[in-house]
Amino acid sequence: MQSLLVHPTYFPNVAHFVAMVKSDTVSFEVCDNYQKQTLRNRTEIYGANGKLALTVPVSYTQRNRQLYKDVKIANEDLWQLQHLKSLQSAYSMSPFFEFYIDDLMPLFEKQFDYILDFNLKCFDILINTLQLNIITNYTSIFEKEVVDKIDLRHLVKRNFEVDYLQPYTQVFSEKHGFISNLSILDVLFNEGPNTEFYLKKQKL
Repeated sequence: MQSLLVHPTYFPNVAHFVAMVKSDTVSFEVCDNYQKQTLRNRTEIYGANGKLALTVPVSYTQRNRQLYKDVKIANEDLWQLQHLKSLQSAYSMSPFFEFYIDDLMPLFEKQFDYILDFNLKCFDILINTLQLNIITNYTSIFEKEVVDKIDLRHLVKRNFEVDYLQPYTQVFSEKHGFISNLSILDVLFNEGPNTEFYLKKQKL
């Protein structure tokens, strides 16, 4: 049995999903301290001008160390509307945008208080949309070193380079070429029902 340890992130990137579809179980790290400048509250998509980061605003200060599960979303910024418009602008011309966007709408219509709860809901909706059978559980304590799982918590780092993903057709490929390891939404909107096959074909 291969068990994986990862951080829940906002619309996880492709590397996260490649690792998850190749594992028997996925453990979500929910007992760690929150860290800024990571993919916990950020996802990257392919816009008309290249890579575009979408960031969920959070109420957090470095001085008071906070657990990830206690960090609140700063909802006064109307970020959900902005993110939805960015997705529409980036992917409305993709082959499968209209097919899947309705599945994702609850994430933009309902207000969430905590970033961890929102990210876990993101994941639930994504695996239902992708029809993936991924068994998940949650950590009960924080362990710096883990022995019984493959620790891929480093994938949460914003600038972690991934160079093993095969190209697929992206909306703006002709303008800017292939951009690797974007949000799983990029594969979903461009590859549609082929997404699971694409993920399983990649080597970790």
